[in-house]
Amino acid sequence: MLLVTSIIASVLTIIFIRLSFAVIGLRRKNKVGLGSGGHDDLERAIRAQGNFAEYVPFGIILIACLELNDAPWWLVAIPGITLIIGRLIHAKGINVPPPDFSKRILGMQFTFLTLIGLVTLNLGWALFKLTVV
Repeated sequence: MLLVTSIIASVLTIIFIRLSFAVIGLRRKNKVGLGSGGHDDLERAIRAQGNFAEYVPFGIILIACLELNDAPWWLVAIPGITLIIGRLIHAKGINVPPPDFSKRILGMQFTFLTLIGLVTLNLGWALFKLTVV
């Protein structure tokens, strides 16, 4: 079962829905059907949502792989939590005018370090399981 992955994926999906509603709200407010219409706030919201959608699926896949390969729950949960934190910090940094580049950078650092950590954990755990069995 993917209990830890289910919780992490659910929390990340709630964040994605919130980011999506922000885009929808700004499209309605600014009467823009496609693109940003030159509105900076809408452009920021679109990129926050898009950036989230670009990075999160890789994290969820790698987290699920760890859990499916019987890694301890805490080894699955810790990178999931750091991915959530990184994505929240990034979204906050990109959406607050003027853009807070320090928060965006910190959010991306959390995200990249989490993804790199997940790759390393998956490779290490797979090699461990292959040699122990």
